Amino acid sequence: MAKRRKLEAPTAEALQALEEEVSRDVARGPMSAPIAQVAAEAAGMHDTRTPAERQAAAKDRSDAERLREAEASGRVMQEIPLDQIDRSALVRDRVVIDRESLDELKHSILRSGLRLPIEVFRMEGGEKPYGLLSGYRRMMAMEELYSYLEHEKYASIKAVVRDPETMGGTFAAMIEENEIRASLSHFERGRIAVIAAQQGAFVNTEDAVNALFPQASKAKRSKIRSFALIFEELGDMLEFPDLIKEKDGLRMAAALREGGESILRQALSESRTTSADEEARVLEEALKQVETKADPKRGGRPKKVASPRNLSSGVRLQAGNDDDGWYIRIKGRHVDRELVEVAMAELERLLDGPGR
Repeated sequence: MAKRRKLEAPTAEALQALEEEVSRDVARGPMSAPIAQVAAEAAGMHDTRTPAERQAAAKDRSDAERLREAEASGRVMQEIPLDQIDRSALVRDRVVIDRESLDELKHSILRSGLRLPIEVFRMEGGEKPYGLLSGYRRMMAMEELYSYLEHEKYASIKAVVRDPETMGGTFAAMIEENEIRASLSHFERGRIAVIAAQQGAFVNTEDAVNALFPQASKAKRSKIRSFALIFEELGDMLEFPDLIKEKDGLRMAAALREGGESILRQALSESRTTSADEEARVLEEALKQVETKADPKRGGRPKKVASPRNLSSGVRLQAGNDDDGWYIRIKGRHVDRELVEVAMAELERLLDGPGR
């Protein structure tokens, strides 16, 4: 006869441990039957697909990861409708679009299609989701073809979406593309540096030149700054600025630093030039006047022009002396009538004191 087992009541410590284990299980979530848990684990461990199917799925996952990485780094070409791209999102570094070369590009696209994609970047909060980074002529050619032919195949364009900040910023990326494809003129380089500073991308023009053309020599950056000065002082009056020869441009910049702006502007305003040669002749005569007045050996009194002061706010100050006395010139994107009036009031307070 089997012996009877003697049951003993659990101790208080054992009951406490049991209650704590139950509490932990409840906190984890609804309890499932052991058989259900075992079945789930078995199903997870057993893949009913064939080895070929599992290999294909693994390849799909790898391809998807590579595609996402390529899209993020701007290595995937897309077909984007023209009306979704803002062609004027950036002020272009190119001053003149040659009509003959643009027509040649259109004929090439008609024959062989667009072989090289444009580059765009995503825009937040704008009317169009993309802004044009590079490929201005290509996009213009496609727009004109679509306007003439109204064919759907010209309604969109091949494009690569870039992150310009990883390329040194939008201005730097645009300039780099144009420098590689077709060298910019000194005036175009100076112009875009001034505009980049005016739009707040850089503190001042000097910083813009250094950042946008980091590979240029010290001498070349000095020339770019000289042509930037020409754009600032005479850009609104020059008809053929991109055709100014380097030697003439450096003379113009020197004349402007000597206080010859009024003479050069007057000469340009009184002339009606229709060609680059005519404009060059007008500027040559004006430069001779400035150089004669600036050189005591040629007669006249030399002008005194202080070096410009570029403030961190983007404002540029320059003082000088001409036949009418001393002057202070203030330039910059933040300069308006209200600021000038405040500056005038401060000068009046300073100069209107006793003994002045």
